[in-house]
Amino acid sequence: MGWLKRLFGLEKLENQENIQAPAYQAPVAQSQSQAQSQPAATTQTIPPERMGLNGEYDQSGLAKRVAQAFDSNPEVADIETVYVAQQGSTVVLKGSVPSQEIVNKLVSIAKNVKGATGVETNQVTVG
Repeated sequence: MGWLKRLFGLEKLENQENIQAPAYQAPVAQSQSQAQSQPAATTQTIPPERMGLNGEYDQSGLAKRVAQAFDSNPEVADIETVYVAQQGSTVVLKGSVPSQEIVNKLVSIAKNVKGATGVETNQVTVG
């Protein structure tokens, strides 16, 4: 059973091996004449850590994208003793693994997911 299925009850998305949060695109400034002729539009951007698997707002978006990245890596795809959570933009790993090398691999993968500013492993036991 994959990470997404085990942790969130979701199937891996077809044709989307490793979804990353879309790059932030700043709103374009309007000239004064454009601003006067058009109604004010509210622009809301989703923080990278809240970006879901399909670009939607998701409170657990970062954790889901990390789980998807783990599913995409054959070295860690079959691990079923670690759980992924998030606290803001920090990925939190919990559980147990047989070796420090696996912890290091999980941290390396998680750090490369857009929106992750850190990875906490103090709740992971090795052995």
